[in-house]
Amino acid sequence: MKVHFISPDGETTQTVEAKAGSNLLEVAQNAGQPLEGTCEGQMACSTCHVVIAKEWFDKLPVASDDEEDMLDLASGARRTSRLSCQIDLTAEMDGLVVHIPAESRNMQGI
Repeated sequence: MKVHFISPDGETTQTVEAKAGSNLLEVAQNAGQPLEGTCEGQMACSTCHVVIAKEWFDKLPVASDDEEDMLDLASGARRTSRLSCQIDLTAEMDGLVVHIPAESRNMQGI
């Protein structure tokens, strides 16, 4: 399956191959995307914050309350923001478009 990452300036798209069952944060990091993931998926930071393309957002599983709480603290969060560490890819997500935010905020203070 393919995942398309759009750079913060919107000028560059990187398309990568991923396997169903992979975690979006790990796929992004393996592709060299600038997502820190400081808390290693524990939802204690927002350094893996991404913005999902509008046409894909409603196709993803709904964010948990804990994820929503962390997104409230994410720099530049939008209606279609998600924590990439909380998205496990499925075959139905083939072609997913993910925008990388221009900035992030590390809530752990690291």
